[in-house]
Amino acid sequence: MRGPAGTRTGTGARRGVVAACLTGALALTLSGCAGFLVPAGEGEPELTPSTSYTPDVHADELDPSDLAVAPSAERPPAGDVPGPTPTPSAVATGDCPSSGVVVDMGEVQAALGHRAVSLTLTNCGSKPFRVDGYPSVRALDDEGDPLPVPVNPGSSYMGTDRGPKQVMLKPGKTLNALLAWVSTPTGGDLIEGDALEIAPAPGLEARTFPLEGSDVRLLDELNMTAWRAVSPR
Repeated sequence: MRGPAGTRTGTGARRGVVAACLTGALALTLSGCAGFLVPAGEGEPELTPSTSYTPDVHADELDPSDLAVAPSAERPPAGDVPGPTPTPSAVATGDCPSSGVVVDMGEVQAALGHRAVSLTLTNCGSKPFRVDGYPSVRALDDEGDPLPVPVNPGSSYMGTDRGPKQVMLKPGKTLNALLAWVSTPTGGDLIEGDALEIAPAPGLEARTFPLEGSDVRLLDELNMTAWRAVSPR
């Protein structure tokens, strides 16, 4: 069919319109999908490297007066820390008898039922003192009266007696002796003593030392060594 002025109408015209539309749609489709067909790195916007953030850090000098210091207890220097207070002796307290010599007794030592104490003779005076012999020892009861405990010069389980030797004891110098006894029933008849009375020698000023502990106060007999510069062993 032909229309006015030779224009073709109907099916042929419609086919031309459809073809034109298909051609346009295909062009749009290819244009819209082009992003998926671009090789890697082409057509994409160039990435700008990010700049890392560096915080603005700075230090200021602090005034020492701005620092709060917690109060603390004052501590003495290491060398000034007081140690245990020893039991004062007659020499340390300045209690020097008129004779110029004083005796001290150490702690009781124990071994297999045997007991012993070390005795020390010190010249606390200003002149030399001649020593030749044994200490003078007596056991006392709780009222200070003497007990019938034998006292013998000589060796014991706890030490060897080398006998007396004359010594000129200079001021400030010391001599040693050992006093021993047995505190078990196998040692024989035992007497309970409360103290020991000890003097440097018979006739000189004596000192009294208490005995503490039931296993120490039981006495059979007392054995003592002579005064010597070296402790008996």
